[in-house]
Amino acid sequence: MAAPPSDTQVQSATVQSLRPVGDDAFVLGVTFPEPFPALAAGRFFMLRREDDLSPAIPRPFSVYRQDENGALEFLVKTLGKGTQALAKTRVGEPVLVVGPLGNGWPAWKADGSAKWFVGGGIGSAPFYMAIQQAVAQGVAPELITFVYGGRTKGFLYDLDLFRELGVNVVAATDDGTEGFHGNVVQACESMLEAQNGPVQVFTCGPDPMMKAVVAFADKNGFESWISLETYMGCGVGICNGCAVGTTEDGPFGDWPVAKCCVDGPVFASTAVHV
Repeated sequence: MAAPPSDTQVQSATVQSLRPVGDDAFVLGVTFPEPFPALAAGRFFMLRREDDLSPAIPRPFSVYRQDENGALEFLVKTLGKGTQALAKTRVGEPVLVVGPLGNGWPAWKADGSAKWFVGGGIGSAPFYMAIQQAVAQGVAPELITFVYGGRTKGFLYDLDLFRELGVNVVAATDDGTEGFHGNVVQACESMLEAQNGPVQVFTCGPDPMMKAVVAFADKNGFESWISLETYMGCGVGICNGCAVGTTEDGPFGDWPVAKCCVDGPVFASTAVHV
């Protein structure tokens, strides 16, 4: 049975910054008494305020960015009570943090294959560090494309920050207010004609979007991986609240479910049902 990672800790962090982004999100920056070493992109933490304003159960957030001093940033979309409470934190206040948790993206290989990172809305969160790390591990920037979709421009959070990474960035909006007029799958389809050679696809976002991206990848013979945004209760594999069905012929064998928090949140698309 999978267990929490050996480097997981429960501790109090200090809010360093809170920066609004887009129409309904913010970036929360926190520091720790002892900074974490470099973390793999795609891992996550559970966060909550340390007062009664937050619900008792913390909320999961992918690591968005990590600076050279070990401070971490989390991209947070303001939705329910948990995220609304975090939005009211102020610089210098404490937050309860559990992590790092989960497994990140597979090792980046400079094998000549194109890497397409396909995100939707808040699903961009695990990709900033992923792109940084892929380039640092030898993947040529010209082989990396970040396809970022949202209903409208205001849901493409920190788009300019991604553009500063020096890779190809394709914005896609349903209403045409930014970049490609259409969804991310349509944007990917428009890129096929110019693509020569193998492609690996990595996706995170709403389940219907990821399902469509995986279907696109399968149709074109591309390998693909998904980072699930499944609701979690504990984050450490105890509550079984984030169970996801596994495929019959996948790496989990006869085991019918995987726990997103300890077995994921990143999975090969052949391993679980989106």
